[in-house]
Amino acid sequence: MDLVQLVNDQIKAAMIGGDKLRLETLRSLRAGIIEFEKSGADRALGTEDFLKIVSTNVKKRKDAIEQFRNAGRTELMDKEQKELDILVEFMPKQLSTEEVFAEVTRIASTMDTASAKEFKSLMPAVMKELKGKADGAAIQAAVKTFCA
Repeated sequence: MDLVQLVNDQIKAAMIGGDKLRLETLRSLRAGIIEFEKSGADRALGTEDFLKIVSTNVKKRKDAIEQFRNAGRTELMDKEQKELDILVEFMPKQLSTEEVFAEVTRIASTMDTASAKEFKSLMPAVMKELKGKADGAAIQAAVKTFCA
């Protein structure tokens, strides 16, 4: 199914079901899709573009959760967490810490042995391969551990 159509269908379902939080979250996702479509990109929205939009929204929610936690605003933190849970439904299954490290090791084994132990050459290769499959902080930690 088309990803844009999936979001639209879920917006309709949230409207019918009266789920205001889900509706608001999906509309923010739809706004990102519309922004992409009007950006002048000479291509249709692909899976990678869609995941980038979702990832941006996920990162915003995570940042907001952290800020609300630091400010002691638990009610707002809970709302952001619920929105994050909705957005995560659109993300591919995230790799565990062990799986990320295993992937870092595998990618490093395919590289030149000298550059495989250098953070600045290994990190871009790993990020390219694991984009959308793992959190950037988890990837960075795994690469630092591998290079240490």
